[in-house]
Amino acid sequence: MLEAQKLAALRGFATLFSGLSFRVDAGEAIVVSGANGSGKTKLLRIVAGLTIPTSGTLTWNGEVVKPLDPEFRRTIAYSGHLPALKDELTAAENLASLLMLDGEAVTTDALHAALDEVALAAQRSLPARVLSQGQRRRIGLARLAMMPRPLWILDEPTTALDASGIDLLGRILARHLSDGGILVAATHAALGLLPARVKSVTLG
Repeated sequence: MLEAQKLAALRGFATLFSGLSFRVDAGEAIVVSGANGSGKTKLLRIVAGLTIPTSGTLTWNGEVVKPLDPEFRRTIAYSGHLPALKDELTAAENLASLLMLDGEAVTTDALHAALDEVALAAQRSLPARVLSQGQRRRIGLARLAMMPRPLWILDEPTTALDASGIDLLGRILARHLSDGGILVAATHAALGLLPARVKSVTLG
């Protein structure tokens, strides 16, 4: 269970949001929306324990989240709005590198299976620099599918994905929720999740 109580955040001297409270339980998603500059990414970074709120508290399973707490970080799969890929590495090498940084040990067969699932079987040996933006995003989807973490935090996960990519994302997210995971996502696009599993927060 993830719960926020009266969170507030500033950018410089400007208040982005204040008094923000929500709760999301296992198998549920919370979708954050709002205009550009309203604080969506800031909120996600607070939820991930990467940024300290101006005021308020965040709790995970009843325990207050401390900034940069390594134990809490091990429960999270965080994905920013830009794919963190190295152009000179292949799709498979990038995926392996990302998972290694996350502390996940995987086999070559598992890497290939994950890339096959996101329709990158033919591209897994190509350097990332020749991949389209949508294909680069699909490497991130493969990473998510291989991350056995209960809390997923995603910033604009549909960016650069075509219709089939968005459908694929929706299936991966639905599977995560069905397995009892929690999702916090900032997005303007529909994620194809069952309405009963989704709560909404609008900033600004």
